Amino acid sequence: MAQSLVIVESPAKAKTIGKFLGKGYKIAASMGHVRDLPKSQLGVDIDNNYEPKYITIRGKGKLIDELKKEAKKCQKVYLATDPDREGEAISWHLATILGLNFNDECRIEFHEITKKALNEAIKNPRKINMNLVNAQQARRVLDRLVGYEISPILWKKVKWGLSAGRVQSVAVKLICEREQEINNFIPEEYWSITAKLKNKNKQFEAKFYGKANEKIELKNKEQVDEILNNLKDTEFKVVNVKKQEKKKSPMPPFTTSSLQQEAFKKLNFTTKKTMSIAQQLYEGIDIKGEGTVGLITYMRTDSVRVSEEAQREAKEYILNNFGKEYTSNTTKNYKTKGNVQDAHEAIRPTSVNRHPDNIKDSLTNDQYKLYNLIWNRFIASQMSEAVYDTTSVDITAGDYQFKATGSILKFNGYLSVYQQDEDEKEAKLPEININDVLSLINLDSKQHFTQPPARYTEATLVKVLEEKGIGRPSTYAPIISTILERGYVEKEKKYFIPTELGVIVTELLNENFKDIVDVEFTAEMEKKLDEIEEGQENWVEVVDSFFKPLKKQIELAENTIEKVSIEEKVEVTDIKCDKCGRNMVIKKSKYGKFLACPGYPECKNTKPILDELDVNCPLCGAKVVVRRSKKGKTFYGCSNYPKCNFVSWDKPTNEKCPKCGETLYEKNVKGEKKLVCINKNCK
Repeated sequence: MAQSLVIVESPAKAKTIGKFLGKGYKIAASMGHVRDLPKSQLGVDIDNNYEPKYITIRGKGKLIDELKKEAKKCQKVYLATDPDREGEAISWHLATILGLNFNDECRIEFHEITKKALNEAIKNPRKINMNLVNAQQARRVLDRLVGYEISPILWKKVKWGLSAGRVQSVAVKLICEREQEINNFIPEEYWSITAKLKNKNKQFEAKFYGKANEKIELKNKEQVDEILNNLKDTEFKVVNVKKQEKKKSPMPPFTTSSLQQEAFKKLNFTTKKTMSIAQQLYEGIDIKGEGTVGLITYMRTDSVRVSEEAQREAKEYILNNFGKEYTSNTTKNYKTKGNVQDAHEAIRPTSVNRHPDNIKDSLTNDQYKLYNLIWNRFIASQMSEAVYDTTSVDITAGDYQFKATGSILKFNGYLSVYQQDEDEKEAKLPEININDVLSLINLDSKQHFTQPPARYTEATLVKVLEEKGIGRPSTYAPIISTILERGYVEKEKKYFIPTELGVIVTELLNENFKDIVDVEFTAEMEKKLDEIEEGQENWVEVVDSFFKPLKKQIELAENTIEKVSIEEKVEVTDIKCDKCGRNMVIKKSKYGKFLACPGYPECKNTKPILDELDVNCPLCGAKVVVRRSKKGKTFYGCSNYPKCNFVSWDKPTNEKCPKCGETLYEKNVKGEKKLVCINKNCK
């Protein structure tokens, strides 16, 4: 009989923990939440202090019975759910269902799944933290009140199946406002003048600055032509040279949002994909020669703090593998912005000695990419600065002034491991001294126009949500999924564009429920949830202060909002329906665009929209098309399907192998595209 039962959320986590705790412990998984508010009703007793009416989640009955049986067999039950509000709430629900004494120290908490962290947690159990539970309950109740009270108004007045959300509606509003900024943007003309100069047979460029240390904005061609005319036969002379050493510090290790942003930019991962893979790395991967181990610390964190032990381990690794000059002279204590609880560490590898390349064979390609990113960022964060020699040169040409800047990387420091977006190299300048007279090769003038702000990508939307204090990093992935699924926004080449529906719903909410889509109000509510977590606010009072004015707005809106009709724009194609002969139209679903027969419901024919390549099928000679699997992965197939069953994950080409004559395919080999023969017997 096991002496202790340890309950975690997932089987993967259970497997990893079981390896470390040994025979005295039985490990079970709750498979996430076990209780929640009912879907069929509001589930909140508004007249009784907003009491939530929790029910067992459908399909969890058998699992709960098994957990109860196991709990009765064991002398001690430990609740080892994730170390955050959501995890604390799951532990509280489990304790309630299992009839545990709330005064018992049954809750264990760890931020990485390692033997040491688990042993420490088992030695130091604590009571369930009701402040954390209440913060989660407040968020759940607030979101339910907004969703279930406002959504029915949208169904009646706009379209069935819509939803409003306390955070999702603000995200849609931000995207709508950005689109409005772009539409209202008036480009302004401006010009630049670049001088190509030579000193001691070495060329470099200098930019026009102005006159006598006063910057001149170049606004039109007439102004530029006058300056160019005045510069004819003018001597270009160096009047000032400033040389200095510039140090550049590494970025801190990842938080949830910075990981989501960087994985989007560097790996092209969506926020949802990043969080899913990070969860796998945290919960445990079966590593050859080691068994199942957690590779990273907990991936939901706002903190950039790093434990002293992890800092020591990193310093030792850097010293042994890079040398003393790459170790930082000072302890790298990064400061977390804003009001963040520093209970969690930043996201880092559980051991820097597990180099990504050494365990690559045990990881999927995506797991390797994300682990490699986390490992490199963490190691870089503990390394010495990069050092540049920079040169700034002031040049006079008659009454005018030009400037040239350049830099040389003197010592790469952390750049030997991790390149940041800002680490752009400036041009290298030749040896230049004061009073040098330079040869003018040519003057180049260019017309430019100011650009509108860019649409949001997943990375930039996450960044702005975090900066404005909207939601929490752990909620960004589900928010983005929801606004796409509801059809409020669409993605076009990675950029979010609001749909007509998104604009109409945002305007309706803005006119009738201003607080719901108000950025400052939503950020203030987020702050209140943090204060509940810290024990400074009462969760019922916070919910009450939010809901009472909202209830009045709802009553008013039900009587005053007029029904909005949305005309669905139909794009007709020249593709004939092969069942009834009508011209098919382009429709949209949450999975993207597809072809549909306009004769619905009489004719229900649909087809995928296929991107045809200028490549012939290796089997029948018809054109190859790009298709997508149910999981969204790209593959290639014959346009003549089902008559021809050619299919491939790799992109075929029209080129033939010079050795055996078979088709060559484009294959990704260690990040590079290479042509590889399909014939397995041909090398």
